[in-house]
Amino acid sequence: MTARYQSTARDCLTKAQEELSHGDLLQASEKGWGAAAQTVKAAAAARGWSHRSHGQLFDGARRLAEEAGDDRIRELFSAASALHQNFYENWWTQDSVAGGLRDVEELMRRVAPLIA
Repeated sequence: MTARYQSTARDCLTKAQEELSHGDLLQASEKGWGAAAQTVKAAAAARGWSHRSHGQLFDGARRLAEEAGDDRIRELFSAASALHQNFYENWWTQDSVAGGLRDVEELMRRVAPLIA
């Protein structure tokens, strides 16, 4: 299951970057959020943690940050959540979405070693 979540996260990030390059900020935002959520799901699944709701994903990110001694994981996941919000509100610029996607990439790099 973790491999599927990781693969989906990579696919979502690739699609987010493609959407960004085409100027579709809403789809880039939502796919960026998807990449972050799937990354946390992968680590949560590896630990047997529940990960079916937004609340459980935020709790998972918090627990991963505590486990790793890396509060940046929690911060980056919260930043990724703003991409999800942008999908509904459409208030971010192209540069803002690009920055959000960089945050998602960093989150994925930091969480990867925690996925067993």
